Amino acid sequence: MASETSLDNLRQEIDRIDDELHDLLMRRGRIAEQIGAVKDNGSQVVLRPGREAEILRRMIARHQGRFPKTTLIRIWRELIGGMVGLQGPVSVAVYMPERGTGYLELARDHYGAYTPMTALRSPGQVVRAVAEGSATVGVMPMPDREDIEPWWISLMGDSADMPRIISRLPFAGPGAGRGDGIEALAIGRLSPEATGYDRSWLAMETTPDISRARLRSVLGAAGLEPTLLAATQRSEDNWLHLVEISGAITADDRRITRLVERKQPVIHAVLLGGYPVPFSPEDLIE
Repeated sequence: MASETSLDNLRQEIDRIDDELHDLLMRRGRIAEQIGAVKDNGSQVVLRPGREAEILRRMIARHQGRFPKTTLIRIWRELIGGMVGLQGPVSVAVYMPERGTGYLELARDHYGAYTPMTALRSPGQVVRAVAEGSATVGVMPMPDREDIEPWWISLMGDSADMPRIISRLPFAGPGAGRGDGIEALAIGRLSPEATGYDRSWLAMETTPDISRARLRSVLGAAGLEPTLLAATQRSEDNWLHLVEISGAITADDRRITRLVERKQPVIHAVLLGGYPVPFSPEDLIE
């Protein structure tokens, strides 16, 4: 009888905690609505990937106990998705060439299970949806040297409304049976925010005779640290390269200008955006 009483008391305590959590969620929702009203959503984007990443890093840093960090992040990603939806409409265009390729699962895990999503069969369709404003975010395949359709080239324009890379998915690693182990990049019409844990993406047009080793050397000489030479494509008489750079850089960064001022081998350079670095497996060890 004593053990049953103790168990009942523990269950009642859980019920009280659930009520407190629910009260806090409703309070957080009211504040999110106030933020949306202050922003005037007719002219401002509600997403802030940098801010979201900082929230999750703070939660992981203060987390204690056996409750899995990956589950904590999953809960908070759903919470963030719901709260962002209170500030203004958000929709996601997802590259999905065929059913079951995993990109839709990545998108739902990051932006919320009930956020409106549209599956599109080509990266070009996703870029157009974001550029035209019919989607807030586009989920794209990771660039590869063997890409038949190098979608990142279409982001090299100078328009202020040009989509930019804003996130890398999954932020906390794939869940069991989700995403098929793939990674993706998210694009949107907003400028990345520096968080202190960032990567930037730079597209460059170069002369065709440059090797990957020399390209790394040229970037290093300009003060840019390449972390990944992601893709290379022929462009008429020259070559286009997509490079991931350590840190957060802006379009007017003097180091980008320095690359082009030398004329050879870099002819043109464009910042395609950036993202907060996802958690590593070590970050999520219990």
